[in-house]
Amino acid sequence: MPKKIIKRFFPDHNKIRENKHLQIFGKLIHDPNLWHLNRRSVSGAFSVGLFMAFVPVPFQMILAAAAAIPLRVNLPISAALVWISNPLTMPPIFYGCYKFGAWVLNTPVQNIEFSLSVEWLTTQLGDIWAPFLLGCFLVGTFFAVISNLIIRLLWRSLVIKGWQERRRRRKEKRQNS
Repeated sequence: MPKKIIKRFFPDHNKIRENKHLQIFGKLIHDPNLWHLNRRSVSGAFSVGLFMAFVPVPFQMILAAAAAIPLRVNLPISAALVWISNPLTMPPIFYGCYKFGAWVLNTPVQNIEFSLSVEWLTTQLGDIWAPFLLGCFLVGTFFAVISNLIIRLLWRSLVIKGWQERRRRRKEKRQNS
């Protein structure tokens, strides 16, 4: 049942394999386990994708793909989930991570005025890097673990519901014949 739902929104795996950005992985992306839809591969893909969404670097999709390959989790789901942190959502997500990291380190939150410049990177980022990176790591780890558990529980409950439905239909069929 969950497999059918996911496959409906899934792009063709041949198109993904031919993606120019994933060519750096060569034949590694031809491993069939990277394309399977099962409870382990999907829950692991959610963990990888959500963790990488909180890594404050460019090219998060490549990092997610690089992590999905050795972990043998679903590559398209891993790569797609990093788009949770997109140019519109990055500022509030990363500011929240910074505030959480500052809270964990018990340091005061500084009033930051962001500007995309070398001067800002050398002056203000130097003041906030520790709480920012710690917050990103902790929040990413939290969402990776929670998503893994939730996906496994949802998947299991849907499979059990499917078993019960088939059992009910078989019982009705026996009673009607």
